[in-house]
Amino acid sequence: MVSKTEESQLQQLENQVENGGGGVWEYLSLVRKLKLRRSDKVLKHGLTLLNDPKKRSALGADEWTLYEQVAIAALDCQCLDVAKDCIKVLQKKFQDSKRVGRLEAMLLEAKGSWAEAEKAYSSLLEDNPLDQVISMRRVAMAKARGDILAAIDWLNKYLEIFMADHDAWRELAEIYVSLQMYKQAAFCYEELILSQPMIPLHHLAYADVLYTIGGIENLQTAKKYYASTIELTGGKNVRALFGVCLCTSAIGQLTKGRNNEDKEISGLAAKALEKDYKQNSPEKLDLLASTLKTLKL
Repeated sequence: MVSKTEESQLQQLENQVENGGGGVWEYLSLVRKLKLRRSDKVLKHGLTLLNDPKKRSALGADEWTLYEQVAIAALDCQCLDVAKDCIKVLQKKFQDSKRVGRLEAMLLEAKGSWAEAEKAYSSLLEDNPLDQVISMRRVAMAKARGDILAAIDWLNKYLEIFMADHDAWRELAEIYVSLQMYKQAAFCYEELILSQPMIPLHHLAYADVLYTIGGIENLQTAKKYYASTIELTGGKNVRALFGVCLCTSAIGQLTKGRNNEDKEISGLAAKALEKDYKQNSPEKLDLLASTLKTLKL
């Protein structure tokens, strides 16, 4: 995750480079360090260095790193001729390199040569089954082809090996939600909460899934995770405040209003919502009031 300091530094460098103030290599290095995809800008400014022999030679060994970075940016931007040229230079310099082989497979994927790309990825994984980038490329390729079930299969196989990859768990959860496979999505969010308990978005997404599944037990658990989201965000998450109200209303309908504790909590959430709307959207206060009224809190 990019810190505010790093984000500020990146934005400052980006503005400097865009206005011709120099610092192109520093900017490209920071983008790479932070693992960001500013593909259009990387392609534009990376080519200015590669096309200038003096600037390119001044990079020393980093020249080859830049060729790789520009090749990937070119693939993202569908500038396949540029990507092909960069990969050719790397092939000439690093013959039989697995890292260059990965770029070749990515070029096949970008061209839509799915079978050839799959064959290339499989060959690379045979040599190194622990290559995370190639494993996730297979997931991306399956999604690009519209084969969501294959993407799920690859993600599950990947997570059997790399269980600590939070991004992969989140991606799998989102796919399950899109397919209305809510129980499977709930399991993914449980894994995320266990490994990153202080990330409020995990709590919120888990609560949304449990609320969608429904039933007394799930609704009560969803309410707890909406509450934990509120706590982690200092009471600032409007969606979680609404979630508490929705859960209380649903539980009240199922229990015929026998739980007074639920009403007390939802009352606090409703007051917090009213305060937030008064400050940020006063013109929608009437709409909020009518919405809360229909929930019969």
